[in-house]
Amino acid sequence: MCRNIKTLRPPVQPEEATEDEIRAAALQYVRKVSGFRAPAAHNREVFERAVDEIAEATGKLLRQIEVRGAAARAS
Repeated sequence: MCRNIKTLRPPVQPEEATEDEIRAAALQYVRKVSGFRAPAAHNREVFERAVDEIAEATGKLLRQIEVRGAAARAS
């Protein structure tokens, strides 16, 4: 599962990652860590909360990360 998570930062991805791409990566991560492709009804809320929190942290990381030399390589 996790091998399906693609790198979302420049210059690997030429454009800024979309919210959908970030959420898809977070979902794959939670699926891998939990061992569940889809949670049982009694775990759905905690599963979704984890996806939301990881997506938020991922978005923050991507906004704040500095890739040295990225501007030079993009030219």
